Amino acid sequence: MLGVDISEPLIDRARALAPQDTPALFQVADASSAELPEGAFDILFSRFGVMFFDDPTAAFAHMRRALKPGARVAFVCWRGIAENDWVRLPMGAMKGIPPPMTPPDPEAPGPFSFGDQGRVARILTGAVFTDVAIEPFDASIPFGKGETRDAALDDAVKMTLEVGPLSRALADQPDDIRARASAAVRAVFAGCPGERSVMIDGAAWIVTARNPAG
Repeated sequence: MLGVDISEPLIDRARALAPQDTPALFQVADASSAELPEGAFDILFSRFGVMFFDDPTAAFAHMRRALKPGARVAFVCWRGIAENDWVRLPMGAMKGIPPPMTPPDPEAPGPFSFGDQGRVARILTGAVFTDVAIEPFDASIPFGKGETRDAALDDAVKMTLEVGPLSRALADQPDDIRARASAAVRAVFAGCPGERSVMIDGAAWIVTARNPAG
């Protein structure tokens, strides 16, 4: 088993969590260009990581060469912003507070760049995978955490304003705009259920495919 990630803190965390008797190696590298043993693995899998490749078709073609003939690929990725409350709700709450941003290219690397089911299929077939299957998966997910409801709401707001597209919208804004945005986001999250986390709707694709047998 080989775990590859471009983030050194994530690799350090993986090493710390892996059971001592697990035959696993971990490597800090860009999976789209990392040196990988050819034809070595039975499965390639990822959880919310494949949406950030600059050239995803080339990245999957590169990684496919590390798979045995007939081996599988399986990954989960976000669907669109409109279906994911961890961005949709704060975006709606903040509308009109910071200046409007230029909409990003929907296919630019980012958490929602695989939101289009057809694009995902084209990427995998372009990388010469077969038997591509893309299934929707919907779940209530915890966002933020705390020992009390107020602490959970505070943490959810903090996550919203520090990570992802909304953090960029507020990056250069004055304190009063950030304070108004924070209050608006907190108010919308307060309408969601949950005691130690804010429970929101999440929408993903579960994607599987296969390396040709030969």
